[in-house]
Amino acid sequence: MADATRARKIADRIKVIVAQTLEKRVKDPRLGFVTVTEVRVTGDLQNATVFYTVFGDDADLEGTRAALESSKGLIRSEVGKGLRIRLTPSLEFVADSVPAAAAELDALLRRAKEHDAQVAELARDAVPAGEADPYRSADTVDEDPEGQDEVPRP
Repeated sequence: MADATRARKIADRIKVIVAQTLEKRVKDPRLGFVTVTEVRVTGDLQNATVFYTVFGDDADLEGTRAALESSKGLIRSEVGKGLRIRLTPSLEFVADSVPAAAAELDALLRRAKEHDAQVAELARDAVPAGEADPYRSADTVDEDPEGQDEVPRP
């Protein structure tokens, strides 16, 4: 089992090799504007998961997924040449969901900000209901229920 530092270095190197291979060697017309976002390698360096994003809609994402699956052997052989380690890890390509989640969070934050602005607009000219000071202060004195002495309230 490799140490974490070596696995991280190999993952970084795989990321660079895959990106260069996609740019220069893979000529599949289905391949969209793809960005390799992260690579995770297992502790035994046998498997690597390559996360990617695609600029465009769902059709571009599906075409890129098919192009990556069909060119997996070429990419793996380039990774093997570039790494020069005893065993070349098998590659798995996974579409990264972080950009979609970030866009959804941005939309939610924008909607919350608009709602806060509406609430602030309604509260700007509002006046409190009831008296100016609806809370009793320490100076208020109540009579004793039996009518004897006045007792200050805490």
